[in-house]
Amino acid sequence: MRAALLAAVSHDLRSPLAAAAAAVNCLRSPDLQLTAADQDELLATAEESLDLMSQLAATLLDVTRLQAGARSVFPRPADLEEIIECSLAGLGPSAGGVRVDLPPGLPQVVADPPVMERVIANLTANALRYSPAGSPPLLTASARSGRIELRVIDRGPGVPEADRDRMFAPFQRLGDTDSTTGVGLGLTVSRGLTEAMRGTLRPAQTPGGGLTMTMSLPAAPRPTRAHPSACRPAGTRSSARTEEHA
Repeated sequence: MRAALLAAVSHDLRSPLAAAAAAVNCLRSPDLQLTAADQDELLATAEESLDLMSQLAATLLDVTRLQAGARSVFPRPADLEEIIECSLAGLGPSAGGVRVDLPPGLPQVVADPPVMERVIANLTANALRYSPAGSPPLLTASARSGRIELRVIDRGPGVPEADRDRMFAPFQRLGDTDSTTGVGLGLTVSRGLTEAMRGTLRPAQTPGGGLTMTMSLPAAPRPTRAHPSACRPAGTRSSARTEEHA
């Protein structure tokens, strides 16, 4: 693990670090006559590279905490649609084509919203990476046996059944070797965070081709409507209400 960590960090930090340093050096060089467009492009390169390094550092920290059993989560009833909306917003323009299809009346999910947002973002980014043009990923959900099942569905090449357990091992990218795909920790962290919220994360083949990642978490009990109180003035409506979710 230590050898793999050092190899991954040295490789995946080097590229964004070099890109950020080169951009800053160009901006500070007195010998270069840069247009406003050139400056914007260099600043964007530096910002993107620093974001990549920040994400890598956060992922490595999460892996360390999960392995030490020190990663705290705070599950509570939350609206799945809002969590998905925040997750996709964090992915930026790349998530513009992602389809979301949630049934009406879906119960709340018991989860730590920021943690669940991160897991959904990881799974969706993975699905986007392998989805063919014209077939964006689909996020859908259902309630079953007191649990909420969120499915992230893609129409990519899929993963052979024999490799599905290995997907969640640290530093595994199943043949992906370019430096823009991270160090192979996204699914490791996603499963660890899901299990910390008393959930499960399982892969399966998408019917017709592709990969479906199913995240299962406890559903929040539906609130019961209170009986009218004898001391409540006539005509006053109860403040208790059943929560409805799109």
